[in-house]
Amino acid sequence: MRVFLAGALGVIGRPLARLLVQAGHEVTGTTRSAAREAELRALGLAPAIVDAFDADALRDAVVAARPDAVIHQLTDLPDVLDPAAMPAALARNARLRSEGTRNLVAAARAAGARRIVAQSIAFAYEPGSGPHGEDDPLAGVARGETTASVRGVLALESQVLSSGLDAIVLRYGRLYGPGTWTDRPNGPAPLHVDAAAHAALLALDRGGTGLYNIAEDDGYASIAKARRELGFDPGFRIDR
Repeated sequence: MRVFLAGALGVIGRPLARLLVQAGHEVTGTTRSAAREAELRALGLAPAIVDAFDADALRDAVVAARPDAVIHQLTDLPDVLDPAAMPAALARNARLRSEGTRNLVAAARAAGARRIVAQSIAFAYEPGSGPHGEDDPLAGVARGETTASVRGVLALESQVLSSGLDAIVLRYGRLYGPGTWTDRPNGPAPLHVDAAAHAALLALDRGGTGLYNIAEDDGYASIAKARRELGFDPGFRIDR
């Protein structure tokens, strides 16, 4: 399968790129910096140097790749956790989820892709007893008090699920492991980065459409649907 991986050098993008290539997929991966082209090639990817906010350039890159599927792993978060910098970082990330997703969905449709898989979050449900299913409301939605982060998530999910493509949104838990902010689970709905990457690989072939919670089974978010329909295993790890 030809796959366009947006965000190929991100925390999930790197292990996912490895899994995709190992599975025999032909992958085009993106980065915003021409200086990082060699990193994409080292992963076995065809490079696409493009900014997701440049709608025309992104469309041209996706059309040139002729993908069967597009995977959205774009984020704009710092490599090192700095609480003082987080409000600005979260605002940038919310904008990427809204505007960048809109551009990527339009590019996928222009390229004739049949499937799109996108990352969302599984740790922002409205407070209440768990485990939370995919139909439960996100924080503040019922009260009209959504934060910028939740508004960005809602925009991403709505645009992907209404794209007209076979659309899957993976609601990821709080990431830990190589390349993340922590080596150990931290907070509700933890998720190892390798298991997150593997879920996206599974979604290419096994998933139907719609939302899937992707996390460890700690009682916060129900992962029954992901286990049943994707074959998701939160214990999956890559041999390093």
